[in-house]
Amino acid sequence: MFKLATTQTLYIEKLVEFGAYLVPEELKDKPVPSANEHVLLPKKELKAGAKKGDSIEAFVYLDSKDRPIATTVTPKISLHKVAKLTVKEVGKVGAFLDWGLEKDLLLPFAEQTKRVAAGEDVLVAVYLDKSGRICSTMNVYPYLDSTSPYKKDDKVTGTVYESSDNFGMFVAIDDKYQGLIPKKELFGKVEIGDTVTARVTDVRKDGKVNLSIRDKAYALIENDSKKLLDIIKSYDGVLPFSEKATSEVISRETGMSKNEFKKAVGHLYKQHLITISDEGKIRMV
Repeated sequence: MFKLATTQTLYIEKLVEFGAYLVPEELKDKPVPSANEHVLLPKKELKAGAKKGDSIEAFVYLDSKDRPIATTVTPKISLHKVAKLTVKEVGKVGAFLDWGLEKDLLLPFAEQTKRVAAGEDVLVAVYLDKSGRICSTMNVYPYLDSTSPYKKDDKVTGTVYESSDNFGMFVAIDDKYQGLIPKKELFGKVEIGDTVTARVTDVRKDGKVNLSIRDKAYALIENDSKKLLDIIKSYDGVLPFSEKATSEVISRETGMSKNEFKKAVGHLYKQHLITISDEGKIRMV
């Protein structure tokens, strides 16, 4: 039978005025007794000179009336694959995505890890729901590969697709492989849908990859110091809080942990780029 949401080799069973009916290989030399055993390829997609028995690479999906229909167009995504698609509009049952075919791809509200808007690019996978309809989901974890080619200290780029209070942020490396930024490696504001550049900190036995969006220690202080100096400049040269501020304030204002903030302050002080008053006020020299 046909494989929905998949490109496959089909054969012309018969030509009709409005196109050609296609069948899978196992039926190409047999009578086709029922309508659900063949699928229509519209005439506009049929090559001139096509004849009965010819093979055609076709993608089978569902039309506006949920009837199988074939196309020679290769869509941007297929069954159980992952890709970024653009939201065309949001309707009553969910969002509709542009996957390169005449009928848009449904992203049900229940399959959204955050609400999406028209014009937004979202990372999704394609699946068949319980009624056999072709849908997409932002819960892409089951469809990602756990055998990435990366090793420790490699730089990678990926899309954040899920947030967990217990584990951290899940990342689709190259929009293909499973990755995780553990909570302890999360600094600053990272949200679902963000594209992040990260360093591989560990490749687990199961092939899954742990990531950090922070640089190694030897480069971290230098980067944090530069960042902190820019923040001080934005406050006209005087930081409105000191090293005694709470961790929450420091994290909110700088994106650093309290320990990282203190190291950056110490580094700038040793370079004579700031002064620290007896009251703890931090000023740019």
